[in-house]
Amino acid sequence: MIWIIMIGFMIIGGIVSSRLKSKVKKYSQIPTVSGLSGKEIAEKMLSDNGISDVKVVSVPGKLTDHYNPVDKTINLSPDVYQGRHVTAAAIASHECGHAVQHATAYQWLEMRSQMVPIVNFSNSMMSTVFIIGLIGGSVIGIGWSQLLTIFIILQAIVTAFTLVTLPVEFDASRRALIWLKSSNITNEEEVSFAEDALKWAASTYVVAALAAVTYLLYYMALRD
Repeated sequence: MIWIIMIGFMIIGGIVSSRLKSKVKKYSQIPTVSGLSGKEIAEKMLSDNGISDVKVVSVPGKLTDHYNPVDKTINLSPDVYQGRHVTAAAIASHECGHAVQHATAYQWLEMRSQMVPIVNFSNSMMSTVFIIGLIGGSVIGIGWSQLLTIFIILQAIVTAFTLVTLPVEFDASRRALIWLKSSNITNEEEVSFAEDALKWAASTYVVAALAAVTYLLYYMALRD
């Protein structure tokens, strides 16, 4: 049963990911009226929000864009950093949305940041518990029921993280679109394109959250 669930979400995730890449490619071919690069857009949004301690840097790869609250950097992939198109505007402003969240102590972002260490630990421990289950927990004095309980607790932590991530991502996109509409960086049509791209980006997090919840419910059903 679990393999069917995993394959199902892999297929759904693949479809959403493919659709996102298609949108990114499509809107990368549409220049913005302002002609600003992703780097310049990010710097302007930061400035407009009174943020002066965040740096905009370029990182290798595709769709590797992210905001790092630890060193306060907005990391943009080369296509976004140098790009002067709708995709660059959408992604750069979205990542700036996270910087604004950080600067304003947005509760969901703070919660997610606090959860990162324990989530990383939970992910690594889940692999360990799975291996112990395969070789037989009785060897080290742990029964199947105990292993499953531990696994459920670890999965619950991961699931909570994916759910907390949703408002963080949706809010960052909301902030980005509001700013794009008021900054004259993009016209009305370009904003609608940016909104479409960000919608598909958010969908990847929705799929991840649904998968995590489904796995948790499945493991809990095994416990019963």
